[in-house]
Amino acid sequence: MTTDTAPVRTGARGRDVVERAAPARRRRLRQGAGKQHHAGPLTYVLLGFTALVSLFPLYWTLVAASSDSARISRTPPPFLPGPNLFSNLSRAWTEAAMGKAMMNSLIVAGAISLSTVLFATLAGFAFAKLRFKGRNALLMVVIGTMMVPPQLGVVPLFMMMSDLGWGQQLPSVIFPTLVSAVGVFFMRQYFAEALPDELVEAGRVDGAHSLRIFWSIVLPIARAPMAVIFMITFVHAWNDFFWPFIALDMTNPTVPVALTQLSAGYVRDQSLIMAGALLGTLPLLAMFVVFGRQIVGGVMQGAVKG
Repeated sequence: MTTDTAPVRTGARGRDVVERAAPARRRRLRQGAGKQHHAGPLTYVLLGFTALVSLFPLYWTLVAASSDSARISRTPPPFLPGPNLFSNLSRAWTEAAMGKAMMNSLIVAGAISLSTVLFATLAGFAFAKLRFKGRNALLMVVIGTMMVPPQLGVVPLFMMMSDLGWGQQLPSVIFPTLVSAVGVFFMRQYFAEALPDELVEAGRVDGAHSLRIFWSIVLPIARAPMAVIFMITFVHAWNDFFWPFIALDMTNPTVPVALTQLSAGYVRDQSLIMAGALLGTLPLLAMFVVFGRQIVGGVMQGAVKG
């Protein structure tokens, strides 16, 4: 009996020690989680160097836009802004009809971004959490479209837009890109990891249908990735040149198409081209300054919750 009960007493004492030590361990973990971890000097040096390298093209655009062609062609080139910034910006605004081009780009990029966020979120939720026949096959088809070069569909797409009567109009640029396979796959992966099946089942038990679950449960969880997709899609649609250059003309251009007006002729004014590029970049910079903190904060919040 003595040999049989001794291990039990030892095990009980061990459990008592573990139970008494558990609150202290949790307290130390909470204290450690609340501390701010400071990076070393090397980290700040690398981050500063990366920031300078990333900002240099924008700074050079400013320098070139404020100079003239003769000043840009010097060796070594200038590294300080010149005195011709506002005059070059005014010329680029007038010669490239940047007012109308920016309005068209805002309509196109805004419509494409909103539709991509909506449809990608709906499709991603369906592929991740709904059960229906052919789900995996349809997902493979969506992923397969990412491997097809868009140049292969230019001719039939142009013929289709002409048959619909949308030639040289903004709908011919908006409707072919209402949703992207990258956005669908991204949202599907996010919902598969961040959306528990128990939440969807709880909604089913409460009598909610799929759209109600999507509106009340899915959308609040997916705000962070939706903001990321909106930002990426807006920038891509704003800078897209290939298809708008084919589908539109100079009477109804977007910003990248309008900038081709500045490079026409035998002698190209590089400072004028850079001034137009700077005008086309300013709306994107303004949008990031206004919404960048919310987007980054939403992404970090989603990462912590996940």
